[in-house]
Amino acid sequence: MLSLIGLQIARLDRISADSFWAHRASGVKGSLLRLLEKSEKGHHVRETDLKHMVDLGFFILEMAAKEKTTKKVVELKRML
Repeated sequence: MLSLIGLQIARLDRISADSFWAHRASGVKGSLLRLLEKSEKGHHVRETDLKHMVDLGFFILEMAAKEKTTKKVVELKRML
């Protein structure tokens, strides 16, 4: 699970700043980093908290990808 969190943090960090989802991604990324740090220090991290943040991270990544795809389609239509 920890390697998945590291990968997700990296992906959330790559969302474009002009994306509607960038601010939300930043918040989720920060929460995941705090949970990861807490876990690495040997503190207890509730599985439900971790799962919730990972699920939220995947949702934001999916929505940001859809937003990016939609923008590209709109740009292509303008060119035609």
